[in-house]
This record gives sequence, structure tokens and C-alpha cells, in this order.
Amino acid sequence: MKSVLKVFGRGQKRRPNRGSTGPDRPRILSLPGMPAAIYAVGDVHGCLDLYRDLEERIFSDGGEFPGKKLIVLLGDIVDRGPSTAAMIDHLLAPPPDGFDRLVLRGNHEDMFTHFLRDPAGNMTWLDFGGLETLRSYGIATDHDTLRRSSTDHVRSIVDAHVPQTHMTFLNELAYGLWVGDVFLCHAGIDPEKPLTAQTPEDLIWGNPERIDTVSQNTLIVHGHVALDEPLLSPRRINVDTGAYATGRLTAVRLGDCNQPQLLTAAVH
Repeated sequence: MKSVLKVFGRGQKRRPNRGSTGPDRPRILSLPGMPAAIYAVGDVHGCLDLYRDLEERIFSDGGEFPGKKLIVLLGDIVDRGPSTAAMIDHLLAPPPDGFDRLVLRGNHEDMFTHFLRDPAGNMTWLDFGGLETLRSYGIATDHDTLRRSSTDHVRSIVDAHVPQTHMTFLNELAYGLWVGDVFLCHAGIDPEKPLTAQTPEDLIWGNPERIDTVSQNTLIVHGHVALDEPLLSPRRINVDTGAYATGRLTAVRLGDCNQPQLLTAAVH
């Protein structure tokens, strides 16, 4: 992630969320101009094999576009699927020359980070794919055993298995990316608010269908709500095709001079 920030410029600093007792304003990054291509990837959910396949397709496709290309994972890279730990390891490694990666925060990264800070207070995460994530780190346990364990015991298990580099990676994820008239985030936006007034909850927990009800000049690219087929509309693009359940992972290529193009990896 540091390479993206170095190449394209740092995002906004956190500011107080005035008028609210909630968390700070979400950290949002911006690019000064459109790269040669942006590849926005839907919810991976721990399906590393599918992601590797899709990434190879992206690398091959990107060879047609000279200049820097950017892969943006739209959040929910963790939970549900079998390989969350290996997925984060993969994303911590550098991509090939000519590409950068940026991972945005989704609601599942948010739940995971809350669990890492306070396991005993966030056990409900286990019911939403968290147990699969713990197993990917070698924590072989079940819901009942964890819930019966003391706070200190759960804390010691988590600290012994989840690398600090993974915790840092998750804690530093931004909530969105501006590129010209395109805004990329996990769950879409609240269309009744200016983009500068969005909350973390809007960007990672919202209902993207609300975007269809309000006219706007910004194209929103998101995931969060799994569809049978990707949605390409003038107001929003949804590339979540439910990888962990369907065996299909989708990305959309965006560029200055081209219509959005879909790329898909599927279990054979």
C-alpha cells in the first residue's frame, strides 16, 4: 500500500466528525489523474486461488496499456473463504512492475479489526466468516470453545497466530479512493450527503441501491452486495459476484478512453 501512496499522493488526514459522537471522518485517498488503467476487484472473501487467477488475467490485460496500472480491491478480502491469512500475505508482497495495488476497507475488515482489539466483545464476528479466518491462521477451534474461554486466553491465542504485519495492514486501510469523476469504495455512498460528509458506516455498511434514486455526476464503483452478474449502470458499478459461494470473482477495468470492461476468474 505504501507504493500506491508514494506514486499517487497521500490521502486526506483524519478529521473530527463534527456534529457526531461517532468515529473520525473516513480516510479517503485521491489520485491527481487517471492511471493507464484501474482494475477494481469485487469481494474476494479469502478465495486466494480465485484472486491469483484473476490477477494473472489483469496482468495480461494490462500489458496492452503503457504506463502505471492500479489494482483496487474494494474491501472484504477477509472472512468466509478458506485463505484469509495467505491472501493478506499475497497482498503484502509487491506486484509486478507497472502495477500498484490498493486495498480498501470493507465491513468484514472492520469486524476483524474490532475482534483483534477486543475479542471478547466482538464474538458475533465469528458467525459472519470470522471462524474461517481464524482457521486460516491455524487457530483450530469452534464458536462455543472461544465463547467459554477467558478474555486473556482468547487474546493470547490471537496474538500468537495473527502477525503484527497483518494487524497493521488492516488498521491502515483507507475507506475510499477518488479518481476524477469516479469514486471507489466498499458499499457505495449515502446519496443524500455530499461525498465529503460520508461516514465510515456509509462507505462500508450502506445500501448501494440507494445510489440509483439520486442523480449525481460521480460514478460509484463498489462491491458489498453479491449479485448473480456484475452491474454496470451510469450511476454505479457493482462487481461483487459472491466469490466464496459462486466460485466467480470479478473485476472491472476503468480508463480514460475506454468503456468499462469486465474480467472474471471462475472455478473450473
